[in-house]
Amino acid sequence: MKRRDFFIGILAASVVTAGLTAYGVSKITSGASTASAQAKTIEFVTTGAGSHFTAYDRDGYPDLTYAAENAVQAVVNIENIQEIKVRNSRSRGYDPFYELFGIPMNPYGYDRDDSPEYSSRERRSGGSGVIISSDGYIVTNNHVIDKASRLRVTLNDDSVYDATLVGTDPTTDVALIKIEAQNLPTLAFGDSDALRLGEWVMAIGSPFELRSTVTAGIISAKARDLGVIPTDFRIESFIQTDAAVNPGNSGGALVNTSGELVGINTVIKSPTGSFAGYSFAVPSSIVKKVVVDLKEYGIVQRALLGIRFGEINSQFVEQFGQEHGITETGGLYVGEVTEGGAAEAAGVKEGDVITHIDGIKVDRSTALTEYVAKHRPNDKVTLTVKRKDNVKQIDVVLRNTAGKAELLPNDYVDVAAVLGASFENIDAKEKKKLGIDDGVLVKSVSQGGLLSELGIRKGYIITQINGQTVKSASDISKFTKKIESIGGVDTGGRHFVYRNFSPNKE
Repeated sequence: MKRRDFFIGILAASVVTAGLTAYGVSKITSGASTASAQAKTIEFVTTGAGSHFTAYDRDGYPDLTYAAENAVQAVVNIENIQEIKVRNSRSRGYDPFYELFGIPMNPYGYDRDDSPEYSSRERRSGGSGVIISSDGYIVTNNHVIDKASRLRVTLNDDSVYDATLVGTDPTTDVALIKIEAQNLPTLAFGDSDALRLGEWVMAIGSPFELRSTVTAGIISAKARDLGVIPTDFRIESFIQTDAAVNPGNSGGALVNTSGELVGINTVIKSPTGSFAGYSFAVPSSIVKKVVVDLKEYGIVQRALLGIRFGEINSQFVEQFGQEHGITETGGLYVGEVTEGGAAEAAGVKEGDVITHIDGIKVDRSTALTEYVAKHRPNDKVTLTVKRKDNVKQIDVVLRNTAGKAELLPNDYVDVAAVLGASFENIDAKEKKKLGIDDGVLVKSVSQGGLLSELGIRKGYIITQINGQTVKSASDISKFTKKIESIGGVDTGGRHFVYRNFSPNKE
C-alpha cells in the first residue's frame, strides 16, 4: 500500500469508527425511551480522565504577542547578489560555413566587433538573518550567503545596509555576517536543550519575500538527523517544528515564548519544496558555539572524538546482536576507532558501547554528535563505556580535525568542506582490482564544491591531495593547507591528476 493510500485508509477507518460510536449512543438513548424500566443513566467523565505524566497549569498558556512583537525587530532580510558570466546570445563560435556566402565574421566568431562573448549578469536570492549584537553581527545559514558577490541586509524598519562576511561553517550550515551600524535591536540566545515537546515556538523570517512574517507551532521533535548536509563531518541535530516555514525563511529565527532565540530555521523537508507540515532548525546551543568561534578565531574550532558509531536499536540487535554479544537496546556501538584520534589515545576500542558522556545518557547518535559539537579541541569529556561485562569511565581529550589537541590557526583550510564531498573507505579487494595501494571512494558530491567544479563525480577514487597519499576517509580532515593538486582514478579506471585545477590525464 502506498503511503498516501495508507494515511487515507487510517482517515477512513477513523470516520467509520466515529459513525459507529454515534450510532451506538443513539440506539441506547432510543431504547431508554421505549423501555424506561430498563433504562440506565450514562455518565460521561469530563475531568480527571486518562493518565497524567506532568503537572497541568491552567494559567500557563502562552501569550505569543510579547515575544513576536519584540523578536521581529531583530530579524532581517538578506539579499544574496551574485555576479555571474553568461554567454552573449548574439555571439557564436567561428564557423567557415558563413565564409562561403561572404558573411563577415571577426576572428573570434562574434556577430559584431563590439559584442563581447560573455557579459555580466546578476543573480539574486533571498533569505533571513538574526541580529545577535547591537553593533551589527548577524547569524544566518551558510546556504543563504553562499557564493555571494554582495550581501544586502534590510532591517525591520526598512533601512538597508551592505554586509561583509565574517565566516561560515558548512558542516552546520551556519554563517556570520556584519553590517556597520550601532544600537540595533537584538535577540538573546535561549537554551535549546531545555525545549520540551509540545512547547510553543514561532518562526520569523521572509518567506516568498514577505518580510517580518511570524508563524507559530510547537516543538514536534528534537535531535533529528536528516542527512541533508553533504559531508562526512556534518553536524545535524535539528529541532523539528510545525511552524510554517517556506523558501525565504532560511536563516530566520525560531523563538520561544520568552522571545529568545532557540534555533535558526534551516530545512524544509517536502516533496514540493514548500511547507508540508514540518520544518527544521539548527539548535541555538550549536549556533552560539559556531558564531563565537567565527568571531574570535575566524574559523570553527571543531572537536572530534575520532570514532564511527551507530545506535544500538532493535534493528541493530536483530541483525548484529548475536555477532557482537548484544541482546539489549540502548547506547552507541563503536564500529571504528580513528587511528591517531582522541578516542584511540584515551583507550576506546572497537566494539565498546558508549552509554553516557559526562553523565548524560546517549541512546541516539545525534545526542552524542550535538554534545561534542559544543566543545573545542583540548576540552576533556568522560565516556561511560561497556566493554563486555565491564563498565569503564574513560577520559577523552578531544582533538581538532587535524588530529591534534589544540586550537587551529586562522589560516587553517577545512579541506573536507572545500572539496564538497563525502568519502568512504575502499576494501583491499577493490584496491587490488584497480591496481592501487591507497585511496578513498567519493560517495557523494555537493554542487559548488571543488570536486563538482572539477567534474569529479560519485564513484571516483581520490588517492592523493597535494602529493600526499590518502589512505582512509579520516585522512581527508588531516589536510589543512590550500589544495594545490588532486589525483586519483576515474570511473573508467583511468588515472588523473588535477594541478592548479586543470585536468592533466596521465
